[in-house]
Amino acid sequence: MGLDAPPVEEATLNIFNIPNLLSISRIVAVPIFIILMLEPSPVRALLAGIVFSLASATDWLDGHLARKWGQVTKIGKLLDPIADKILIMSALVILVEIRSDVVPAWIAIVIIGREFAVTGLRAIASSENIIIPAETVGKYKVGAQITAVLALLLDYYLTNEWLRDLGSLAIWIAMILALYSAIHYFRVFWKRLS
Repeated sequence: MGLDAPPVEEATLNIFNIPNLLSISRIVAVPIFIILMLEPSPVRALLAGIVFSLASATDWLDGHLARKWGQVTKIGKLLDPIADKILIMSALVILVEIRSDVVPAWIAIVIIGREFAVTGLRAIASSENIIIPAETVGKYKVGAQITAVLALLLDYYLTNEWLRDLGSLAIWIAMILALYSAIHYFRVFWKRLS
């Protein structure tokens, strides 16, 4: 290591700070969520909804704490979006399995495909020293996705028509916002590239 390298203990502390541990907890929540929904029942759907809610709450909390405490790290910048994508993609696949009446596979494919496309685009942009900041529409998209997942899991538990309708509306809004924000990212990239 060079003379300017941080001591191992300090680097370890930076990696294992509370914001990063919250991101890791979101990744760890995914297998629990999946196991609960492997053999779905109303009670398991409720428990999966609770796990998903807690994991989703850490998405806001980890970023807030990292900025507030000055603990923004490179590993955190990597972990946070990965954790988000793993959680949402897992939930979408489960919803296609248990609620194909409301979440057809093609909608999940569009949303998941958008995530891969935008992640790849941002990686290419970064290699060209082009920064494409996250936009507000992306936050609405995530909100719509979380609303859809929770509404449809609660509908599986309670079987209330309004929850199914809310989940159906939210998943369509999430897909439209996903497409809109993807087009925006590609436009910004091409403008800055040229």
